[in-house]
Amino acid sequence: MPEAAGRSFVDLHVHSNASFDSLSKPADLVRNAERFGLTHLAITDHERIDGALRARDLAQASVRVIVGQEVRTSGGDLIGLFLERAVPPGMTPAETAAAIHEQGGLVGLPHPFDRFRSSGGDIATSGGPLAELASAVDYVEVHNARAMGSANHLAAEFAHAHELPGVASSDAHSLMELAVAYTYVDGDFRSADELRALLPGAGMVMGRASYLIRLWTPCAKLVQRARGNRRIPPNVSTSPQ
Repeated sequence: MPEAAGRSFVDLHVHSNASFDSLSKPADLVRNAERFGLTHLAITDHERIDGALRARDLAQASVRVIVGQEVRTSGGDLIGLFLERAVPPGMTPAETAAAIHEQGGLVGLPHPFDRFRSSGGDIATSGGPLAELASAVDYVEVHNARAMGSANHLAAEFAHAHELPGVASSDAHSLMELAVAYTYVDGDFRSADELRALLPGAGMVMGRASYLIRLWTPCAKLVQRARGNRRIPPNVSTSPQ
């Protein structure tokens, strides 16, 4: 990873073993983020933030951990960054975005056209809820290292059409995927407002995850299922609070 004075390097979409489909320990993610030269790391587990909180507690001064969450809404996934508490799944995209903003967080639209995941896909292209949500979204993931086919190209077109900043993320579910794609900005940031101000000038490194590495995800799901870790934790309500 290149070095530049005053430049921040951030992977905005990473999963720890708090997610139902990853076995990456928070401590290992933090250690590897530092080794790879990242200055910021967003842990965005499905429907929970406890893994991100553990990573934040373990992080050294050289890596700042952003507490995030990948939230399943009624119209596809959204990412919340700079959270203090988990956002309940199952709400509409607009309600979810409002809940994230109420915490002072950033709202990201991850892999919006990946038809193999809870991503909105046809909804976004048909002018449905995700298109309507454009005014509430702070950035679009225009390059997801795991996305297939034309998904990233369509995401970039969507971001351009709605004049939204674009970012690149690894969507890492394993340590080997961390920082294969990432975003860099000219300046440091510690808050959602500071990152929001920097994102329009962001640059991207658009690496791709190996398909062989991605075969590890089904194995991780089986292990986590045996441990009782499912996408919606038993103590998490799927209805708005």
